Amino acid sequence: MNTYKHEVKYYECDRMGVTHHSNYIRFMEEARVDWLDQLGFGFEKIEAENVFSPVISISCQYKRPTTFKDIIEIEVNIDKMSEMKFEFDYTMRVEGKVVCVAHSVHCFIENNRPVAISKRLPDFFKALTERISDPA
Repeated sequence: MNTYKHEVKYYECDRMGVTHHSNYIRFMEEARVDWLDQLGFGFEKIEAENVFSPVISISCQYKRPTTFKDIIEIEVNIDKMSEMKFEFDYTMRVEGKVVCVAHSVHCFIENNRPVAISKRLPDFFKALTERISDPA
């Protein structure tokens, strides 16, 4: 999969000229949406089936600051997978240096109730499990 690239915008920086920490969560979502698109199962396709994947947990470890105009390259990997949820790891780099490592956990729901994705969308489940880095 290709890495996702985000150029830091001026409005994403605080008064010290550093990217505000809250923006990294948005960058993760941008990269995850791009990753799923590359996989062939973008949000439009999955949500058209009335299946959603809300965030249930998220964490970030900031390693070094980024600033206006930096190009953050975000590598996304699926870390763990089950029928009911999946977990992603994110490594963010600027000029090859790690600036942030992060992790998100998502469940699968349909009509606001948990759904077993292996049964509901087996092709999607198969595509995800083929990309997993650590089988659960």
